[in-house]
Amino acid sequence: MKINLSGHHVDVTDVVRQHVQEKFSKIESHFPTLIALDIIIAKEHGEFQVEIRTNYEGSSISASGTDPVMYPAITSAAKKLDAALKHRKGQLKADLHSKPVVTTPEIAHEKVQEMNLV
Repeated sequence: MKINLSGHHVDVTDVVRQHVQEKFSKIESHFPTLIALDIIIAKEHGEFQVEIRTNYEGSSISASGTDPVMYPAITSAAKKLDAALKHRKGQLKADLHSKPVVTTPEIAHEKVQEMNLV
């Protein structure tokens, strides 16, 4: 998985890149069809904002996290992205399965009609 990391009013150092790589290694193993992540780390008004965007199975998914400290903001955004990807994966799997059809035998219907339920 390719991670495009950029900073806005933030220096993206090797330590930051390594931390991002560690945080998203779990997502990479759970979602092998994920090709790339676009991550923007910005600092505005004393808070770090992390925005993540990606395409997964034909839909665009994004997540963001904010915190006064950069590393918790990255962690928050990673958790939100993981939850969004799991939700999308669940939607895709639910569409593949046929829904059970509820049928009642005719005999049961006739028995209920014969009863005096007053």
